[in-house]
Amino acid sequence: MGFVDKLRGQLIDIIEFLDDSRDTIVWRFPRQGNEIKNQAQLVVREGQVAVFESEGQIADVFGPGRYVLETKNLPILTTLKGWKYGFSSPFKAEVYFVATRQFTDFKWGTQHPITLRDPEFGMVRLRAFGTYALKVSDPAAMLRQLVGTDSNFRTDEIGEFFRQNIIGHLAPAIASSGIAMLDLAANQQSLSATLAPALSAELAEYGVTIPRFVIENVSLPPEVEAALDKRTQMGVLGDLDRYTTFQTATAIGDAANNPGGAGEGLGLGMGMAMGTQMAQSIQAAQQSAPAGAPAGGPPPLPVTDELWFYAAGGTQAGPVTPEALAQEVGSGTVTRETLVWKQGMSGWTAAGQVPDLASLFAAVPPPLPPTSQPTNPSAEA
Repeated sequence: MGFVDKLRGQLIDIIEFLDDSRDTIVWRFPRQGNEIKNQAQLVVREGQVAVFESEGQIADVFGPGRYVLETKNLPILTTLKGWKYGFSSPFKAEVYFVATRQFTDFKWGTQHPITLRDPEFGMVRLRAFGTYALKVSDPAAMLRQLVGTDSNFRTDEIGEFFRQNIIGHLAPAIASSGIAMLDLAANQQSLSATLAPALSAELAEYGVTIPRFVIENVSLPPEVEAALDKRTQMGVLGDLDRYTTFQTATAIGDAANNPGGAGEGLGLGMGMAMGTQMAQSIQAAQQSAPAGAPAGGPPPLPVTDELWFYAAGGTQAGPVTPEALAQEVGSGTVTRETLVWKQGMSGWTAAGQVPDLASLFAAVPPPLPPTSQPTNPSAEA
């Protein structure tokens, strides 16, 4: 091999980069001391740019395409080298391929809760996580600020750095948005669209932009979520006063079916609570009546707190009002021997033995005595 052939073997003819890793951001062409031949081929593919450095200074940047490297095509590099002899000598330069496509495998999340002031709940703590895409917008700034002389700069080297920057800007962005905590889920998309350009502006000095930012979830501490669940249950129940009245009436009926024991005390307590509640409702209605209302208006509805139960045909009947019970006595359905019960009685008692019902039986004649057998005069004779 002649000297010329040996020299030609030391010159680089084609400069290109085929990325098989999918996570390489910057890759330095391995020149290893060889010189780049004048009129060498530079191949830059879509999603790449090639950056030439000479003696630590960025000389030229090439976008996608095929280039013939001649000194007249490298004006900055020519000035740096100061070639004076036909511009045909080989030259040495560092070539960095920078990926300009979107890297979509970046994730972010709050390691600690973010404390915010909510217009409805006051101070709250939120956790959030999601994904974002990163794209190199200024290769020169990327090389100066982050890469340096790294020959293979990958996404895992900057993932944590950008995550911390995103979290640092997330809390102010959410706080300044004015969105209530309960409305964050409905506004995640609009909030993401607002954060993406804001984060891009903050990270511009590193030569990158955030074309896509996604908030996947915003969560609360477990104790706050439990309190919200209770509040949701209260909303489902609706009017708590009506619900309490219904539960009280149900408990009274259950206590009537089980006279004596714990059920009686429970029924008594529930009955007193219902009576108090009804009295409060009447008082509130009277207070809410307009001043100066005519005295000849309709009288207030009667309040009945005495309900009776009675046994009929081996089953329990009622509750009925005292008036309805008087009608049952008049029709003969309820007699002196009929067992009756009302709130406050210790157990079922015959109606004729209840002092409160004595007036009902005053006008009712007692049952006829049994008919005796007629005497036979002839037998006596």
